[in-house]
Amino acid sequence: MELAVETRGLSRSFGSFRAVDGIDLAVPAGSFYGFLGPNGAGKSTTIKCLTGLLRPDGGSMRILGIDPVADPVAVKKRVGVVPEDLALFDRLTGEETLLFVGQIHGLDVSTARARSRDLLTLMDLTAAGTTLVTDYSHGMRKKLSLAAALLPAPKLLFLDEPFEGIDAVASRQIKDLMQSFVSRGGTIFLTSHILEIVERLSTHIGVIARGKLVAQGPIGDLRTGNGGNGTLEEIFINLVGGETAPSTSLDWI
Repeated sequence: MELAVETRGLSRSFGSFRAVDGIDLAVPAGSFYGFLGPNGAGKSTTIKCLTGLLRPDGGSMRILGIDPVADPVAVKKRVGVVPEDLALFDRLTGEETLLFVGQIHGLDVSTARARSRDLLTLMDLTAAGTTLVTDYSHGMRKKLSLAAALLPAPKLLFLDEPFEGIDAVASRQIKDLMQSFVSRGGTIFLTSHILEIVERLSTHIGVIARGKLVAQGPIGDLRTGNGGNGTLEEIFINLVGGETAPSTSLDWI
C-alpha cells in the first residue's frame, strides 16, 4: 500500500511536556484521513511537525515518499496547508494573495492568474478579490486560505480545523471541494472537532490522546472493533475513555 504520510516514533516535547509521544502514522495515498483527539491531545503539533513548522525531537517521517527534514523544499512543493491560524497577509487583496502564492511556487504569471480566477470563482470570492484580506470575514479567510493551498495543485492537503467558525454555506462549499480533490487522487489529512463531518467525509481515521496514537485504520474497521456499529462520536469516546468530560453537577444553575 502506497502511503502519502508515514511516521515512525514521531515525538515532540515542549520542556517536560511530551505533546506527541512516539506515534506511527500510516496515511494511504488517495485517502481522506480524519485525525481526531481531545483538546490538547497533540493534533496541531503533529501537523506542524509534518508540514515543517516544528522540528520533531525524535522519530522519522516520509511525506509523499520524501523525508521532509532532509528535503523540506521538495515536500513543500507537493503539499498544501491550511493551518488553524490561517496565516494570511492582511494588507494584500485576495487576488494578490493567490498571485503571491503562485510566485513562491514558481508558476508563470498567466498560469497563476488563471488558477486564481478559477479558485476565487469556486470559493464565491470573485467580488471580494480586490478587497484587502483584513476586511474579510472569518469564513472568507478560511476559503481564501484553502484556495491558496490548492493553487499549486498539491498532491496532499493538511487541513487544521477548516470548519471552525464558518457558516453552513461555506462549509458545504469546502466539503464539496475536498471530496472532489480526493476523487481526483489527492490525499487529505484533516483535523476537526466536528465529528459528524469527519464521519461523513473520511475513509480512514486516526485517534490521538495524550500524545499517543490509540487507534488507526479504515473507518469500517474501527466500527468492527466497536461491535460493528455506533457513531464515530461513540467510537471516539470509547477510545479516549471519556476523560474529557468530568462528572460535575452544577445545582446552582
